[in-house]
Amino acid sequence: MKLSAGIEQAIHSVTMLCGLSGNGVLSAAALAEFHGVSTSYLLKHLQALSSRGILETVPGPKGGYRLARAPQDISLLDIVLAVEGSEPAFRCQEIRQRGPNPLPKSTFVKPCGINAAMLRAEQAYRAELRKVTIADLITDLTATDDGSIMERGCRFLALHERNSTTNN
Repeated sequence: MKLSAGIEQAIHSVTMLCGLSGNGVLSAAALAEFHGVSTSYLLKHLQALSSRGILETVPGPKGGYRLARAPQDISLLDIVLAVEGSEPAFRCQEIRQRGPNPLPKSTFVKPCGINAAMLRAEQAYRAELRKVTIADLITDLTATDDGSIMERGCRFLALHERNSTTNN
Protein backbone atom coordinates (compact mmCIF):
# COMPACT_ATOMS: atom_id res chain seq x y z
CA MET A 1 0.00 0.00 0.00
CA LYS A 2 1.30 3.42 -0.89
CA LEU A 3 0.16 6.46 1.05
CA SER A 4 0.50 9.98 -0.29
CA ALA A 5 3.19 12.36 0.92
CA GLY A 6 0.32 14.33 2.40
CA ILE A 7 0.02 11.78 5.20
CA GLU A 8 3.54 12.45 6.44
CA GLN A 9 3.06 16.18 6.11
CA ALA A 10 -0.27 16.08 7.94
CA ILE A 11 1.07 13.99 10.84
CA HIS A 12 4.13 16.21 11.27
CA SER A 13 1.98 19.34 11.08
CA VAL A 14 -0.47 18.07 13.69
CA THR A 15 2.46 17.09 15.91
CA MET A 16 4.00 20.54 15.54
CA LEU A 17 0.73 22.24 16.47
CA CYS A 18 0.93 20.47 19.83
CA GLY A 19 3.64 22.97 20.79
CA LEU A 20 1.40 26.03 20.47
CA SER A 21 0.39 28.07 23.49
CA GLY A 22 -3.28 28.24 24.51
CA ASN A 23 -4.33 30.97 22.06
CA GLY A 24 -1.64 30.30 19.50
CA VAL A 25 -2.10 29.49 15.84
CA LEU A 26 0.32 28.75 13.05
CA SER A 27 -0.23 29.66 9.40
CA ALA A 28 -0.17 27.08 6.64
CA ALA A 29 2.75 28.97 5.13
CA ALA A 30 4.75 28.66 8.37
CA LEU A 31 4.01 24.93 8.64
CA ALA A 32 5.03 24.44 5.02
CA GLU A 33 8.22 26.46 5.54
CA PHE A 34 9.22 24.45 8.60
CA HIS A 35 8.74 21.15 6.79
CA GLY A 36 10.14 22.34 3.45
CA VAL A 37 7.00 21.45 1.50
CA SER A 38 4.60 23.19 -0.87
CA THR A 39 2.16 25.50 0.91
CA SER A 40 -0.63 24.82 -1.57
CA TYR A 41 -0.26 21.04 -1.25
CA LEU A 42 -0.12 21.20 2.56
CA LEU A 43 -3.06 23.59 2.68
CA LYS A 44 -5.25 20.99 0.98
CA HIS A 45 -4.45 18.53 3.76
CA LEU A 46 -4.84 21.08 6.55
CA GLN A 47 -8.31 21.86 5.21
CA ALA A 48 -9.15 18.15 5.20
CA LEU A 49 -7.96 17.88 8.82
CA SER A 50 -10.11 20.88 9.71
CA SER A 51 -13.19 19.45 8.05
CA ARG A 52 -12.76 16.25 10.09
CA GLY A 53 -12.52 18.18 13.38
CA ILE A 54 -8.84 17.45 13.97
CA LEU A 55 -7.71 21.04 13.44
CA GLU A 56 -9.44 24.31 14.09
CA THR A 57 -9.12 27.11 11.56
CA VAL A 58 -8.85 30.68 12.80
CA PRO A 59 -9.72 33.04 9.92
CA GLY A 60 -8.18 36.39 9.17
CA PRO A 61 -4.80 37.85 8.28
CA LYS A 62 -3.37 36.79 11.64
CA GLY A 63 -5.22 33.48 11.62
CA GLY A 64 -3.97 29.98 11.16
CA TYR A 65 -4.40 26.48 12.51
CA ARG A 66 -4.42 24.86 15.93
CA LEU A 67 -5.55 21.53 17.33
CA ALA A 68 -9.30 21.09 17.72
CA ARG A 69 -8.81 18.05 19.97
CA ALA A 70 -6.31 17.02 22.60
CA PRO A 71 -3.29 15.10 21.24
CA GLN A 72 -4.39 11.94 23.07
CA ASP A 73 -7.71 12.15 21.17
CA ILE A 74 -6.14 12.21 17.70
CA SER A 75 -5.05 8.86 16.29
CA LEU A 76 -2.94 8.24 13.23
CA LEU A 77 -6.01 6.62 11.71
CA ASP A 78 -7.96 9.86 12.18
CA ILE A 79 -5.30 11.70 10.16
CA VAL A 80 -5.01 9.02 7.46
CA LEU A 81 -8.78 8.93 6.96
CA ALA A 82 -8.96 12.73 6.83
CA VAL A 83 -6.26 12.96 4.17
CA GLU A 84 -6.83 9.78 2.15
CA GLY A 85 -10.56 9.26 2.70
CA SER A 86 -12.35 6.31 4.21
CA GLU A 87 -12.42 4.03 1.18
CA PRO A 88 -10.38 0.84 1.62
CA ALA A 89 -7.05 0.74 -0.20
CA PHE A 90 -8.14 -2.35 -2.16
CA ARG A 91 -11.39 -2.16 -4.08
CA CYS A 92 -12.51 -5.43 -5.61
CA GLN A 93 -13.73 -5.03 -9.20
CA GLU A 94 -14.91 -8.66 -9.48
CA ILE A 95 -12.68 -9.30 -12.48
CA ARG A 96 -13.17 -13.01 -11.92
CA GLN A 97 -16.57 -12.52 -13.58
CA ARG A 98 -15.13 -10.89 -16.73
CA GLY A 99 -13.22 -12.03 -19.77
CA PRO A 100 -14.16 -14.47 -22.52
CA ASN A 101 -16.74 -17.12 -21.65
CA PRO A 102 -17.53 -15.79 -18.16
CA LEU A 103 -19.31 -18.10 -15.79
CA PRO A 104 -22.78 -17.14 -14.60
CA LYS A 105 -22.94 -14.91 -11.50
CA SER A 106 -24.63 -17.76 -9.63
CA THR A 107 -21.26 -19.60 -9.75
CA PHE A 108 -19.79 -17.03 -7.39
CA VAL A 109 -21.80 -17.62 -4.23
CA LYS A 110 -18.92 -16.84 -1.86
CA PRO A 111 -17.21 -13.47 -1.76
CA CYS A 112 -13.91 -13.28 -3.60
CA GLY A 113 -11.16 -14.77 -1.41
CA ILE A 114 -8.71 -12.11 -2.57
CA ASN A 115 -11.09 -9.34 -1.55
CA ALA A 116 -11.71 -10.98 1.84
CA ALA A 117 -7.96 -11.30 2.52
CA MET A 118 -7.30 -7.70 1.49
CA LEU A 119 -10.11 -6.41 3.72
CA ARG A 120 -8.72 -8.36 6.70
CA ALA A 121 -5.32 -6.78 6.07
CA GLU A 122 -6.95 -3.33 5.86
CA GLN A 123 -8.74 -3.93 9.16
CA ALA A 124 -5.46 -4.92 10.85
CA TYR A 125 -3.68 -1.88 9.39
CA ARG A 126 -6.44 0.45 10.60
CA ALA A 127 -6.50 -1.17 14.03
CA GLU A 128 -2.77 -0.49 14.44
CA LEU A 129 -3.11 3.13 13.33
CA ARG A 130 -6.08 3.57 15.69
CA LYS A 131 -3.84 2.55 18.63
CA VAL A 132 -1.25 5.29 18.08
CA THR A 133 -2.12 8.84 19.09
CA ILE A 134 -0.32 12.11 18.53
CA ALA A 135 0.35 12.15 22.29
CA ASP A 136 2.12 8.78 21.90
CA LEU A 137 4.34 10.22 19.17
CA ILE A 138 5.24 13.21 21.37
CA THR A 139 6.03 10.86 24.27
CA ASP A 140 8.25 8.72 22.03
CA LEU A 141 10.05 11.79 20.69
CA THR A 142 10.62 13.14 24.19
CA ALA A 143 12.11 9.80 25.27
CA THR A 144 14.52 9.56 22.34
CA ASP A 145 15.35 13.19 21.49
CA ASP A 146 18.57 14.62 22.83
CA GLY A 147 16.76 17.95 22.92
CA SER A 148 17.79 19.19 19.49
CA ILE A 149 14.57 18.23 17.68
CA MET A 150 12.31 19.78 20.30
CA GLU A 151 14.52 22.86 20.54
CA ARG A 152 14.37 23.41 16.76
CA GLY A 153 10.58 23.27 16.83
CA CYS A 154 10.35 25.58 19.86
CA ARG A 155 12.63 28.14 18.20
CA PHE A 156 10.50 28.09 15.08
CA LEU A 157 7.26 28.42 17.06
CA ALA A 158 8.69 31.34 19.01
CA LEU A 159 9.21 33.19 15.72
CA HIS A 160 6.04 32.17 13.86
CA GLU A 161 3.28 31.51 16.39
CA ARG A 162 0.42 34.00 16.20
CA ASN A 163 -1.82 34.86 19.14
CA SER A 164 -5.40 34.48 17.95
CA THR A 165 -6.75 36.88 20.63
CA THR A 166 -4.61 39.90 19.71
CA ASN A 167 -4.18 41.99 16.60
CA ASN A 168 -0.39 41.71 16.20
